[in-house]
This record gives sequence, structure tokens and C-alpha cells, in this order.
Amino acid sequence: MNRRSFIQKSGLLATTLFVSLKAHSSSIFDLDNKISGQITSRGKGIANVVVSDGFNVVRTDADGNYTIDVNPLAKFVWLSTPSGYEFKTESYIANYYEKLLATSKLNFELKALSRNDDKHNFIIWADPQVKNKKDVEKMMTYSVPDTKKIIKSMGKTPVHGICVGDIVWDNHELFADYNKAVAEMGIPFFQALGNHDMDYRMGGDETSDKTFQENYGPTYYSFNRGKAHYIVLDDVRYLGTERNYDGFVSQAQLDWMAKDLQFIAKDALVIISLHIPINSGVKNKADFFKVVEGFLNVHIMSGHTHYNQNTITNGVFEHNHGTVCGAWWTGPVCEDGTPSGYGVYEVNGTELKWYYQPTGFDKKEQIRLYVDELTNQKRLLANVWNYDPNWKVEYFLDGKPMGEMLQQKGFDPLAVKLYKGDKLPLGRTFPEPRMTDHLFIAHFEPSVKKVKVVATDRFGEKFIAEL
Repeated sequence: MNRRSFIQKSGLLATTLFVSLKAHSSSIFDLDNKISGQITSRGKGIANVVVSDGFNVVRTDADGNYTIDVNPLAKFVWLSTPSGYEFKTESYIANYYEKLLATSKLNFELKALSRNDDKHNFIIWADPQVKNKKDVEKMMTYSVPDTKKIIKSMGKTPVHGICVGDIVWDNHELFADYNKAVAEMGIPFFQALGNHDMDYRMGGDETSDKTFQENYGPTYYSFNRGKAHYIVLDDVRYLGTERNYDGFVSQAQLDWMAKDLQFIAKDALVIISLHIPINSGVKNKADFFKVVEGFLNVHIMSGHTHYNQNTITNGVFEHNHGTVCGAWWTGPVCEDGTPSGYGVYEVNGTELKWYYQPTGFDKKEQIRLYVDELTNQKRLLANVWNYDPNWKVEYFLDGKPMGEMLQQKGFDPLAVKLYKGDKLPLGRTFPEPRMTDHLFIAHFEPSVKKVKVVATDRFGEKFIAEL
């Protein structure tokens, strides 16, 4: 007796069986494990739209039709929204997928954008990480209005957001409050899974995503806008005991990503968003880089660390972002002195520009200066938080150019003041100053009256700070 006929004859509809049916619906209800459908806009089929179940990847034909073999472990079927079309959302939360229920047909209807999307922007929120209603109030009072202001400044340019994980801090009831923040910002938002968004003590990694999936759908997927291709991955692997996890991209995801990228030109702009930084936190990063090998314009968006760092590996640029919550909502800066904030990215065809937006400040404020009194001289310290190797950091004393400052590793003085020691910060004492390499140093005579630092980014934009 096969499984399907057994279920039909027994009529077992107990709760545990119902969960199993949902998890493996296609293999139960469709003998050939196939789902087909059509993707349309105003009744007309759309060709070459990618459809996936997280394991298999297909494209629609000239009439927008597709058929996909559904893996027994699949829980969703989704489309990789094509360029030129609006993102499907529900209260601005991305809603590009369908749960696998007892059906063999899934159709998707899209709406064309009213303008070309080759030029568009996106915002990266890392680690809102709200734990209670006080944290939510700070997010809604400071972070949301600041982001809305930046969005408004973009005019009619299409813009979307991506949250790269730790949406909440283990308190999953607050997903609803994050959703309200997204609705208030008023742009489509996509979500990646963070370690604090997982369900613990319910089994292994395969069960840890249950609540996230109920709220936001698949934990890995792709979409398109203009000439950019976006991929979101789940690189948090739950190890099955208490809160133990590591950074790891599963083989299933690597296999899926390779299939997804086969439809993308090697010179396209590829944006890959995930929670744990690939370079500093993912155990099988070599496997990841092998999948993107040959692509010429790849940028990784990550969070998790509560500091800001830019890293270039094999031509792949990773932007590890300072957090929306700073040091877990205890102070205005992250552990490396980077202000709480978020990344702002401008896409023009396959070109990408960016800056870090410090919450509550003008975008031109990209440097914080400190001066120490030494025995016979003074020391100038500049924290240039979004520095990468293509920046230049120069200083001027009483208007005289003195050349470039010396880069060095160290601690940000404000972070030391706010967080160092087991009694600081109040309420949540675990944040500590973290050593960073985006500090720059110079020495000068006590007689100097005016100090100026000019940091020029890779795009030629200058940021000035003076004392």
C-alpha cells in the first residue's frame, strides 16, 4: 500500500499528521510531484521568469507557463520577481511565494512598474533586534523616521529594503512590531533569517526556521530589479542544543544558488544578502566563493557583528553593516564606534554606489574626531567607519595640508567611555568596545589652533570633520 492510499483510507487528520502533510504536501497530493502554472501581467504571459521550490529552478516559456518538479522537502514555490515589475507585498512585507498545499496549479499575477528600474535604490537594515516594547519604541521613534526621511529624499526613484537578520531578539511576538515599522517606512522589504529569529530546542536546523517561515516565507530566494540580481540566503545553522549555532551555508542552498545564477550574466550586478558575515563567520566560505566564481560584480550584505567593516575577497565586496540598534539599544554607537544606522545603496545599471547613514545625522557626517593630550604634543584620532582601501584620509593643521593619516587598529574612545567594564552600559552590560581598523592617527604640536580631516571615498565624495 502506498503512502497516499494509506492516508486516504485511514483518514488520519491528527495535528502531527496535518503538519506532515503541509511539509510534504506535493509528494502526497501529486503522484508525479509536479506543479504547473502561469505568470501573467494584465492577462498576458511573461516569458523567462524564474520559478523555484528551493531545490529546482525553471523558467517560464514564451506564454508565461511553467512546470516544476517539486522536491519532497520543499515547503514553498516562489517566483524570482523579474525586472520591470512591482514586488508583490502584504503591508510592504515581500510576498513573492505560495505555500505548498494540496494543489497542482499555482499562478502568479504581476503588475508592471510605471517607470524604468535600471536606476533604483535599496536600504540595508541590519539587526533591529528588538527584545521588548522599549526597544520597539526606540526603533519607531528614531530609526523609522530617519529611514523615512532618506526614502523621501530619493524622490520617485524606486527603492526597496532588505533586513539582513536579527529582526527581533528571540521574542518572536515582536515580528508584528517590526512589520509595523516596515509598513510605516512604506517600501517593499525583504527579510533574511538571523540567529535571534530562530526557534530553539525544537529539533535541528531543519525545524529552527518554522516561525520565521510562517511570517516571511522561504529563508532563501532571489529577485530582480533593473540590471541587478538579488539573492537572500540563510547562513545560520542551528546545532540543536540551547542557542548553539554557527555560520554555514547548506549544500542545498549552494546547489540552488548555482542553478539560480545559471540564468544571470557574468557581468551582472549580483547582491547577496545574509546575516552572518561570509568572510569572518562562515565555516564553508570557500564553497560559497566557488559558486560565485566568475561573476565580476558581486556584493555581499551582512550584519550580526554590531560593527561596520568592508572586506574585499577575490574581487567580491562584503559590506558588514553597523546595526539599526547600535549596541543593542543601549547607546548611540556600535562596539567599534560606528553610529547606529543603516546602509544606503544607489544602483545605476550595473554600477553600485553606497554610503552609511548614521541615525539622526546628515549623510555628510562620516567621521568622528578625538584629540588626546600627551606630554609634549597632541594626538588626533579619526574614526572613518565606512572606510575601505579605496578611501583616502588626509589632515590639515591650521589650514596647512599635512598628508595622509596613519591607519591603525584600536578602540573608539566613545565606545570605551560608554561600554567598557562589567557595569556598563546600564541594563545590558555585555556590550564591550571592539577593536577596529578604520581608525586613523596623527600627532601635532599643542600650539595648533585648528584641525581638519578630509576623508575621500572611492566615489570621490569628500567628508570633512573639524575641531
